[in-house]
Amino acid sequence: MIEISSAATSRIKDMLLEEDTPGLFLRIGVKEGGCSGFSYGMGFDDEQHDNDKELSIEGLKVVVDDDSLKYLNGLQIDFKESSMGGGFTIENPNATATCGCGSSFRTAADAGKPAPAGEC
Repeated sequence: MIEISSAATSRIKDMLLEEDTPGLFLRIGVKEGGCSGFSYGMGFDDEQHDNDKELSIEGLKVVVDDDSLKYLNGLQIDFKESSMGGGFTIENPNATATCGCGSSFRTAADAGKPAPAGEC
């Protein structure tokens, strides 16, 4: 369903420890907007909803809402270090087009709702 590399899982777990808030988990989602029609959302949350699916990936609690799940099946998240720092990378096999910033996409079946020109 969703894959998170060991490097990304380790980094996310470190970030959760830094938050020092019990009950936090990783929420991954999709919303309309961005350059290409949809944009990714990834952050910490402590509240689950009825339409959420809970996953356990390498001991990490990950929550995705039902509406986003259809766009994220097969998603791969990694964390890469570079001389300029580090960052998360996302590979989505459902995306047929992405924007230059890498945080926006569209699929063959759904174009979403692109943001106004100049907003990514």
